[in-house]
Amino acid sequence: MGLQPLEFSDCYLDSPWFRERIRAHEAELERTNKFIKELIKDGKNLIAATKSLSAAQRKFAHSLRDFKFEFIGDAETDDERCIDASLREFSNFLKNLEEQREIMALSVTETLIKPLEKFRKEQLGAVKEEKKKFDKETEKNYSLIDKHLNLSAKKKDSHLQEADIQVEQNRQHFYELSLEYVCKLQEIQERKKFEFVEPMLSFFQGMFTFYHQGHELAKDFNHYKMELQINIQNTRNRFEGTRSEVEELMNKIRQNPKDHKRASQFTAEGYLYVQEKRPPPFGSSWVKHYCMYRKAAKKFNIIPFEHRSGGKLGDGEVFFLKECIRRHTDSIDRRFCFDVEAADRPGVSLTMQAFSEEERKQWLEALGGKEALFPSFNRAIIPRPEGSAQLDKMGFTILRKCISAVETRGINDQGLYRVVGVSSKVQRLLSMLMDVKTCNEVDLENSIDWEVKTITSALKQYLRSLPEPLMTYELHGDFIVPAKSGSPESRVNAIHFLVHKLPEKNKEMLDILVKHLTNVSNHSKQNLMTVANLGVVFGPTLMRPQEETVAAIMDLKFQNIVVEILIENHEKIFRTLPDATLPEPVTLSASPPNAPPRQSKRQGQRTKRPVAVYNLCLELEDGDRPNLPKEDTPPSSLDSFSSPSPTAAAAHGPPGPDRNHLLADGDTFGDWASTAPGQARSSTVQWLNPQSPATPSCNPAATPPSPKLSSFPLSLPATVADKPPESLISRKARAVYPCEAEHSSELSFEIGAIFEDVQTSREPGWLEGTLNGKRGLIPQNYVKLL
Repeated sequence: MGLQPLEFSDCYLDSPWFRERIRAHEAELERTNKFIKELIKDGKNLIAATKSLSAAQRKFAHSLRDFKFEFIGDAETDDERCIDASLREFSNFLKNLEEQREIMALSVTETLIKPLEKFRKEQLGAVKEEKKKFDKETEKNYSLIDKHLNLSAKKKDSHLQEADIQVEQNRQHFYELSLEYVCKLQEIQERKKFEFVEPMLSFFQGMFTFYHQGHELAKDFNHYKMELQINIQNTRNRFEGTRSEVEELMNKIRQNPKDHKRASQFTAEGYLYVQEKRPPPFGSSWVKHYCMYRKAAKKFNIIPFEHRSGGKLGDGEVFFLKECIRRHTDSIDRRFCFDVEAADRPGVSLTMQAFSEEERKQWLEALGGKEALFPSFNRAIIPRPEGSAQLDKMGFTILRKCISAVETRGINDQGLYRVVGVSSKVQRLLSMLMDVKTCNEVDLENSIDWEVKTITSALKQYLRSLPEPLMTYELHGDFIVPAKSGSPESRVNAIHFLVHKLPEKNKEMLDILVKHLTNVSNHSKQNLMTVANLGVVFGPTLMRPQEETVAAIMDLKFQNIVVEILIENHEKIFRTLPDATLPEPVTLSASPPNAPPRQSKRQGQRTKRPVAVYNLCLELEDGDRPNLPKEDTPPSSLDSFSSPSPTAAAAHGPPGPDRNHLLADGDTFGDWASTAPGQARSSTVQWLNPQSPATPSCNPAATPPSPKLSSFPLSLPATVADKPPESLISRKARAVYPCEAEHSSELSFEIGAIFEDVQTSREPGWLEGTLNGKRGLIPQNYVKLL
């Protein structure tokens, strides 16, 4: 049972039971007061904890945003770029979530803490004050009655009447105060139900709003999450293939390291101990150096290097060799020594010590000394042993028989081409297929003797056994180049062109195989072999470098991308001729830059500056030059030498409509490629950006440089807009937006800056101009020609 009501009539009786009921009401209000006090304290602790959590989350987001993955090699796949961008995307997600959490924390203070404090102070505090008055009047009333009743009856009537009036007045005052107090007690008991619960309702509404916002953010994030999961799965699949190849190469080198030395520009290189003579009585010391020798120029480089001191590199020396003489042990108290004399330093002779007798003989051979018994350090590339498989009529028969059997019996088998057959059965089937006598007897379509996985493994084994991969050693590097760069359209165009450069038999067999793989991918819902999975399987089968190195294996993922492009564009590549109006794709001698990934522009995302394929005819700063002395670069390697370096500017092109991944606002990708001075770059740019010169990929009207200015599209003057960019020669231009250079070839400027000698750059969407005596690249949509 709850509290008993306080009747107003009981105020006049003021019975013991009435007083008990009042005390019960007072005790309940005291309990409520303590509860609200504790609740306010807990609410403030909740706010403090929320702020601490928010700070920790923001710090975590900041750490995610600042980290960047490094990659091995000179380029990343689109999937890897999206994975790199994911950390920034996660950071932005947490940042948005914490903004909502801050709003919730503020609402807790405004909707819960302050109303409860007000109720406790104004309502419960007022009851406490009323209680004090009631207790004081009770004491006064009954004290006066006691005193009045003790008056002697012998007193004068006037005096007694006066005392009676005073007592009566006091009793009336007490009754009025008692009535007000009883009314206040009952009022506060009823008021607390809504005065207390209403702030709690507001608090939970704010909390649910926060969680709803989190739910909405999660819904927005879901599409990106699905895309990222695909990127991760593709990268994991490529990693598995790359790892197995790396382990295989490692085991080959472990078994016979001499046969797997990399081709080098140096005739000999390796560690030698060099004797450093000191004046008496200090004697001499032996210091380990890394030595490099080129026989054609007789040039000897030595660089001191000590592994035990943390890999400290000392100052190197260069001299030209005059002669090399073997030292006998009777002339020096050390083994494996020989002397070299410098032609450009008369009288200077260095004593060097190899690690073993075998290495000394190799050095003597390379340096033209005596005992030339061993081959040179600079080994030629070891050709692969030729198998019995050939690209002939029998080969086409094997291919067609296997494909026909697979499409008849196992097109829907899960893991088709990934699940391998038993090695002995595969070898037996392949031997029978490659034997003219037994090939026609093998019935793959109707025989149950041969499992589908045995047939698919035999097909792959045949392709691997060819003396040369189907896509040839000669074009291997050229196929890799477009997979590392350019837009999706330019990649297809480049590979389309290169496929038609293959020998006719290679192209014909590749056509048959890719058509079959396209059919396999069309059944991916049943066999789980998507285009990406087929790329992982057939990338190393159809393409392989002539020299096995870790660097070549790191390009496996790009081989997979080439195969994916072949499958996705089979009809165009094999049924049509390349577009003759497009220039030939770049080759290894002019590798294009690492282009931004295929991304879709999220609603409200900031548009970027144009993609810049940096024209290195402009002067580069020292920090941007490859760190290799010019004289140490052989002439044969100058054309292919490149030094990729990431830069944000290369990613500032607006995402195209065909890009299918999300990119966090502010994320940038790209790199620049260096070329030999004077090398033509126009074909590279046109291939990567197949738009006509009159319509560069980043036109000012379509790409405002900043979201704040998106409602003010830039436009060239009418006399200029009607002309192709090639006609904009030696003009002046004024900056209409500020720009901060993100590469040494770009110019930084503020609004209103005047550029002199403005000319069209070979890079679409960019101009070249001079500002304050410095010449560099200018985003075309950031300036107005004068």
